[in-house]
Amino acid sequence: MRTFAGVDEVLAAVGERLGPGEWVTVDQKTVDTFADATGDHQWIHVDPERAAQGPFGGPIAHGLLTLSLLPVLLAGLYRIEGVRMGVNYGFNKVRFPAPVAVGSRVRATATVAEVTPLDGAVQVVFATVIEIEGGSKPACVVESVGRFYV
Repeated sequence: MRTFAGVDEVLAAVGERLGPGEWVTVDQKTVDTFADATGDHQWIHVDPERAAQGPFGGPIAHGLLTLSLLPVLLAGLYRIEGVRMGVNYGFNKVRFPAPVAVGSRVRATATVAEVTPLDGAVQVVFATVIEIEGGSKPACVVESVGRFYV
């Protein structure tokens, strides 16, 4: 866990690698709950019996579920002191190079790719890789943009 003592330290951290963080297990209950929340009940996610006969040999997490783990994964990598709040400002790029099999564990590393001072805030681009335990390819590669207000 990297603790930044204010936005000035974040400004000086461009290029710094954070993590890896803790492992998070992606279980079937999480996948099913995500499917209910989004209305995406495709069989490769929610039907373990049918998915066992499918192209991945079992159910896989939705790519967007993997992306939605970003807040919990990043929360284990850094903290910025002296800010009132941080918000998700969006994404520059998102790719899903490998599926996350249900039961797998994922974790993140991130690099502070870009920091832009704003009026009363700082905008940070994190280049994040979500890896799968034992996997040869990442589950997700994403440039996320956060704004932190002082």
